[in-house]
Amino acid sequence: MPRGTYVHEPGVEERFACDLDGGGWRYTAERSDGGTIELVADSRWRPARLQVTVGEHVLRGGAVGAELMWVTAGREHAARATGFLGESPGLLVAVARSLRLAERERVDLRILLVTAPSLAVRTVPQRWSLAEIAWHDADGERVPVERYEITDLETGEVSEFHLAGDVVVAAPGIELVNLENPPNFS
Repeated sequence: MPRGTYVHEPGVEERFACDLDGGGWRYTAERSDGGTIELVADSRWRPARLQVTVGEHVLRGGAVGAELMWVTAGREHAARATGFLGESPGLLVAVARSLRLAERERVDLRILLVTAPSLAVRTVPQRWSLAEIAWHDADGERVPVERYEITDLETGEVSEFHLAGDVVVAAPGIELVNLENPPNFS
């Protein structure tokens, strides 16, 4: 089971654990600023259950058919979207894996962007591309590291992140500073 620590700018630590879980995947994390995240993805990497806490704010959500539903401040919301994104790298993993892109393949989609500290949610159109797969030596094994590009279709802004199995190894504003066990590549 991969366990480790990410550091977010400006120095907030996110201590995480993730593992395959009964046909799906589970990611849990505690942050040094008191925030938490628990994500359970189903066998298609869709969010079966999500809970994010930041201070007194709590967001609960998950997939219901083709829609994602979420509850904040006692109000229920729903939208057609591929997944949730926010500060946690675990959300990037779930969306990337749900797309099942081949190298150089891209797809346009809608994402629910969760912003702290109030956990406000807005729908954002994006283009995701699996730009390349590079092989790296790690502990005597060759492991694939995927480079994804995400384009915000409203602003044209492009960002990228690198994914090894179920662990984000590099992303804007996020640094993997400790990894106790190798990623899952299943």
